[in-house]
Amino acid sequence: MRKKLQQATKPLLKSLLLLCLVITLAFSHTDGALAASGGRIGGGSFRMPSSSRPYSSPRTYAPGGGYGGGYYAPYPGGGFGFPFLLPFWGIGGGFGGLFSILIFIAIANFLVRSFRRVASGDSEAGYNSEVSYNSNPSVSVTRLQVGLLGSARNLQTELNHIAETADTNSPEGRAEILQEASLALLRHPEYWVYAGGGSEQARLNAAEAQFNRFSLAERSKFTGETLSNVNNQLKATAPKDALPGGGELDNPTRLITEGPGEYIIVTLLAATLGKLQLGDINSADDLRQALRQFGSIPGEQLLAIEVLWTPQAEGDTLTSDDVLAEYPDLKLV
Repeated sequence: MRKKLQQATKPLLKSLLLLCLVITLAFSHTDGALAASGGRIGGGSFRMPSSSRPYSSPRTYAPGGGYGGGYYAPYPGGGFGFPFLLPFWGIGGGFGGLFSILIFIAIANFLVRSFRRVASGDSEAGYNSEVSYNSNPSVSVTRLQVGLLGSARNLQTELNHIAETADTNSPEGRAEILQEASLALLRHPEYWVYAGGGSEQARLNAAEAQFNRFSLAERSKFTGETLSNVNNQLKATAPKDALPGGGELDNPTRLITEGPGEYIIVTLLAATLGKLQLGDINSADDLRQALRQFGSIPGEQLLAIEVLWTPQAEGDTLTSDDVLAEYPDLKLV
């Protein structure tokens, strides 16, 4: 009798467990959607400007003498070329004084070329205002994240305004975006709770892939980008599954208030020529220094930038559980 009862109730229990699992997954998905709208500002290119391409002087043929890029003199007594082609025959029988002059010019040419090489890209910073002789320079891909209390609603308004007015197609505009976003965060230190960041070095031909990995990792945490300005393409969409409930519609002030465990996460991404290294962020002072460092990057050193934040849509929330699940690397500051 007992065995028959167990056999009869076993399918019923399985069905009940399956139903509970479906309900749990459905509600957990809904909760995640309510907390995952995002904003995004981005732009840039991983192509070196034409003025930074490697330069080599043309080789010229100048019989009898001259300062070409190096040439072959088919007969004795005629000229020399850079960098170190010295004549083996004197001119008119004179050798000592002329030979000394040639040695001096060769040494001077070597020193000038060495200084240019150091200034062009072999230095640690990797920047050059004139000509770069390195076709595949070092690039820093840097990420800085700040977690703020949900009461920092003014910050969301500032980031929305930056997205709506930013010029993401010019180096100057991208530098201004980073500067304005950094300033917006610096103006709200009383709301700082979490922070984190770091840099990775890569050559130019691999830096874009690394930058895209960072970007996709952050964007995948949103269920939708409700406001974006990427390469001067401004898009705004209504957040899906983020409509307030009936009780919230009856009380409009609920849309601009927050619970005790709600947060805003802002992420700054930058790909810069040369070496940009953020220090460890363990305190508010460390975070302040990192934000100043980000905001002071000049446009000519920026290859690409992104500013991402969540939640973006009004009424969305990001709970402490969401932060722990999606941003485990952040530290308390």
